[in-house]
Amino acid sequence: MTMHRYRSHTCGALRESDIGKQVRLSGWCHRIRDHGGLLFIDLRDHYGITQVVADPDSPAFKLAETLRAEWVVRIDGKLRQRPAGTENADLPTGQVEVYIDEIEVLGAAGELPMPVFGDQEYPEETRLTYRFLDLRREKLHSNIMLRGAIIDSLRNRMKAGGFFEFQTPILTASSPEGARDYLVPSRIHPGKFYALPQAPQQFKQLIMIAGFDRYFQIAPCFRDEDARADRSPGEFYQLDLEMSFVTQQDVFDAVEPVIRGVFEEFGKGKKVTQKFPLIPYAEAMSKYGTDKPDLRNPIEMQDVSEHFRGSGFKIFANILAADPKNAVWAIPAPTGGNRAFADRMNSWAQGEGQPGLGYIFWREGEEGGAGPLAKNIGPERTKAVAEQLGLKVGDACFFVAGKPKDFVKFAGSARTKVGEELNLIAKDRFDLCWIVDFPMFEWNEEDKKIDFSHNPFSMPNFPVDEFLALDPKDEDKILSMKAIQYDIVCNGTELSSGAIRNHRPEVMKKAFAIAGYGEEVLKAKFGGMLHALSLGAPPHGGIAPGIDRIVMLLAEEENLREVVLFPMNQRAEDLLMSAPSEVSAKQLKELHIRLELPKK
Repeated sequence: MTMHRYRSHTCGALRESDIGKQVRLSGWCHRIRDHGGLLFIDLRDHYGITQVVADPDSPAFKLAETLRAEWVVRIDGKLRQRPAGTENADLPTGQVEVYIDEIEVLGAAGELPMPVFGDQEYPEETRLTYRFLDLRREKLHSNIMLRGAIIDSLRNRMKAGGFFEFQTPILTASSPEGARDYLVPSRIHPGKFYALPQAPQQFKQLIMIAGFDRYFQIAPCFRDEDARADRSPGEFYQLDLEMSFVTQQDVFDAVEPVIRGVFEEFGKGKKVTQKFPLIPYAEAMSKYGTDKPDLRNPIEMQDVSEHFRGSGFKIFANILAADPKNAVWAIPAPTGGNRAFADRMNSWAQGEGQPGLGYIFWREGEEGGAGPLAKNIGPERTKAVAEQLGLKVGDACFFVAGKPKDFVKFAGSARTKVGEELNLIAKDRFDLCWIVDFPMFEWNEEDKKIDFSHNPFSMPNFPVDEFLALDPKDEDKILSMKAIQYDIVCNGTELSSGAIRNHRPEVMKKAFAIAGYGEEVLKAKFGGMLHALSLGAPPHGGIAPGIDRIVMLLAEEENLREVVLFPMNQRAEDLLMSAPSEVSAKQLKELHIRLELPKK
């Protein structure tokens, strides 16, 4: 029988049952070790690693001595048992080795800008410029394979849930959404531009209006915004979905099993929330100081204003007296009851640009609590604080005061910091929740007007007739109004926002009017959408969990660039392909574009 040109087996396939066979392998020289006249080469391909050996008696020995790391070679030889004591239990092929008869160099490698073997850190610039080398490393290779498996799983679960996969356009119209669009000039229509979609939002709503009932897509989204660790610059993928004739609960019932299932399937045995709790936005802000709470952290903040009102601690007492909207919030710190920890938190707060962080801690044999605050408010009030928060000897508590909307972000960071410092955060869980009841409108302090607080296309959670009859001057009522809008959060990472959409043109006109946009603005920006909604639109809603973020959590990575094949750097540059790049004068001329660059 003739042997295949390159391989009879992959580098992950050979076992003890194959001993004695004449085999052919091809792959990369992963690691080469010279043991005084005996050459060991770990040969690597996509499937695994096999040890191959040459000694001075082998006809291939001379050539074997010239091989270097990452050369691509074909080897022929006989499979044998590894000598006793040299087996490698960590490798599936670790009981056997190939004795080389013949070597063919298929692709020599020059000097490497970074090694593939080993796990040492390399500067990001090197890693991204030579991403194809970086991807040869085991961790990254397995992250990318994990990503593919997760996407398969999501797709299968969506189809099992009765969703149909459709593709929406990549070249579309520029839309005035959250971030900036990437624009693509049109050659055939001089002076006109397409845009890459920030999300398939309008298309997926149109698919519902067209009567397809349940849509999903593994959708690429493009946003020209600044990078963050949890947000890829340029492009990212989301599991985009939309469904018709649904309430908020129907969306939850469809999405929850998909997300939970994927986290259970790929979560390496970590506990996954079974029934995602629904946490109203206002409650998330007051308990956790964020609308992306990490529920693995057991700390819940509470309002303790009453214990400080008119107390001997003048700073807080005066703040509370100054404005009925002011408050004092407590951040309990179970097990943090010592001065060293309290001082450390206080200096951390100063590093965050705060005047400090008031604290009380409780220790053995001390009536009331310890620290300057406890002395100022007295044992009775200190005891009341401990009782309200369920704190005891050995615990501490930190306080922030002022207008909650001004300090809430800092309070949330302090809660996280305390949880991390005291090791209170359970690392073996995926804690998922829905954040619900987002405010529909908010007060824009700069322009002194009411504005959309999030997504102008969400349905207000309010009887339609009453909404249409609202007086735009009734600010209190408008600002207390919620939208049927929701986020999925996992371990403090927002996976996505979604909403039941506003499918009634008159409700949409009213919502925009409340935010100070006339009908002409609405028609100019969303005319097509408005027209479609007026020709028979079903109630519909959806959501779009971020795939890169889901993979990042399941791969236990801190950065999205570890789970994307060819990512950009923080400045939205692709260092491997040198994008973005300049183009020729001829190309610009064809597009009727003249550059006006900033003066150097």
